[in-house]
Amino acid sequence: MTIPEIMKKRMTVSFEVFPPKQDKPLEPLMNVLNRLYTLQPDFISCTYGANGTNAGRHMEICKAIRDSGKTVPISHFTCIGSTREDIKKQMEKCLLIGVNHILALRGDIPAGWEGTRGDFSHASELISFLRQEYGNSFVIAMAGAPEKHIESETFAEDIAHLRMKQDSGADFLMTQLCFDTEHFKRWLDNIRKAGVRIPVDVGIMPVLNKNSIIKMCLSLNGCSIPQPLAELISRHYNDSEEDFRKAGIEYTIRQVYEYMSLGIGGLHFFTLNKAEAILDICEGCGIAYRK
Repeated sequence: MTIPEIMKKRMTVSFEVFPPKQDKPLEPLMNVLNRLYTLQPDFISCTYGANGTNAGRHMEICKAIRDSGKTVPISHFTCIGSTREDIKKQMEKCLLIGVNHILALRGDIPAGWEGTRGDFSHASELISFLRQEYGNSFVIAMAGAPEKHIESETFAEDIAHLRMKQDSGADFLMTQLCFDTEHFKRWLDNIRKAGVRIPVDVGIMPVLNKNSIIKMCLSLNGCSIPQPLAELISRHYNDSEEDFRKAGIEYTIRQVYEYMSLGIGGLHFFTLNKAEAILDICEGCGIAYRK
């Protein structure tokens, strides 16, 4: 059963991991994966670096997830710097190791580049190409930013791109982090009005470290920090990182409940390659051992 088919029956729960650098051992991540498997996730996605850096280790991890027999791997894939032939080679490698779920992305354009330096400039073009070349051999996810992609001039432009990606053949949508659930509700309503009907998998960033949250929101993703989260960050918690972590886990659990009440297709936790906090959150939400 594919991920979209599962989403039609019930809410999915899944995780994102990233590969270690080439000079680092794989064993710590394998241990994290083994802990995550105990939650019986519907899938685990694996990122790689800009312009496909660390792609070898990325594929190694996708294969390890596939070979575990515990869940479905989803391979992130960007078209930055890639020709059609480059993409076909990578897709053949995916099929060879049994990876048939792809998150199709344009990718971040590195500083100093003009355009993507590849055959495609938009994720919609990549998705269309994959559908034309491989039919239904791949289940294709697309990305969405509830607070608008930082390169889009307007929300209307951003939602139009979502519609184009869906119409090019995407099967479901995976969102970037969004702490403002009221804004998410408006965004979800607007994309539905625009005809984006595919299931929405919500990206959940656990609140574990105040400096990391500030950096992710303000420096990397251009998303807002709503007042309840700003208040949490402003409290001192006796300058204890552990006390903040506990409060952050409670905050994340409340946010998960809010998202679940919206009838979303799934919850996708950005693990940051740390299993214990995710286990605490899922257990606190009542979604551990749910099958």
